[in-house]
Amino acid sequence: MTNDIKVSIRDLYKIFGDDPEAALQHVLNGTSKPDLLKEHGHVLGLKDINIDIRAGEITVIMGLSGSGKSTLIRHLNRLIEPTAGEVSVDGDNVLDYDEKKLRELRRLTMSMVFQKFALLPHRTVLDNAGTMLNVRGVKKSKYLAEADKWLKRVGLEGYGGHYPHQLSGGMQQRVGIARALTSNSPIMLMDEAFSALDPLIRTDMQDLLLELQLELQKTIVFITHDLDEALKLADHLVILKDGYIVQQGEPQHILLNPNDPYIEDFVSDINRARVLRIRSIMTPLTGDIPANAHGEVDYDDTLESMIALSGGDTSHAYIVMRDKKPVGTLDMSNLVKALVPRLATEEGARKY
Repeated sequence: MTNDIKVSIRDLYKIFGDDPEAALQHVLNGTSKPDLLKEHGHVLGLKDINIDIRAGEITVIMGLSGSGKSTLIRHLNRLIEPTAGEVSVDGDNVLDYDEKKLRELRRLTMSMVFQKFALLPHRTVLDNAGTMLNVRGVKKSKYLAEADKWLKRVGLEGYGGHYPHQLSGGMQQRVGIARALTSNSPIMLMDEAFSALDPLIRTDMQDLLLELQLELQKTIVFITHDLDEALKLADHLVILKDGYIVQQGEPQHILLNPNDPYIEDFVSDINRARVLRIRSIMTPLTGDIPANAHGEVDYDDTLESMIALSGGDTSHAYIVMRDKKPVGTLDMSNLVKALVPRLATEEGARKY
């Protein structure tokens, strides 16, 4: 991963209706989304969105239905035109692109994986996987060889001659991922890509994506309404509500430090032991290694694994290792505190 910003979204607004520019002034003057619809007959899709999407990271944008997440992702490749704002890719504002540059953006820079797979039913799996290179005019023998390579990588070796209707939903989505990878685009847009899959298949697809990402380091923008999925996949998490950003940041930080009652409600039912990592609650090592440590644990281990290791003994302490070097200490008493949502802790303090 790098700190380079691949995509920058600045002051982005989207209003649906007959006169969005006039409606925008009402929004800027403080009109709420419900009032904009009731009084002016326009729908506020996005409000003042500012996000930096870093190269080589998975940025997850999540929210409930109607929050604006799918509207937002479609602004990145201008499938939807904004009412105001800027979307830059590698420093270029894509809103300034003419038709030719926009086609190049969609063909060469961004690939998209859809919720409903979007496979061509009359073409084989191999042909579907090679679609983007075919559109670019790449020689058939070359794009089919590239497509076959990526079908193997996503676990579909031997299925190239099949047709989409002969595959399960999970297998069809693998074809969609292979198609995006075959295009060799540096940016992948994934709009609710796993939402139509059964839970076990969905978990397999999440694991596959993380496995591929370790190797390929793509810039991925992933849309979901599922917080567990978001916490599992995200390097950077953006949570939307009614078209605006409620909170964004590193997922572990959001889970431990929700800044809004809406976020607190979102995270209240999460299995914190399974999601939180030791790195989020450890004490950085600033001096000598404590002599009373009960062993070593990895920086990225879950709290669940720590509870099993310690047998639940809150008197234990451990050395936290990263790349075989000590970087911190973990006191089990701090782990127990992290398992209790902040809101519940504050309410308990007020009662007593």
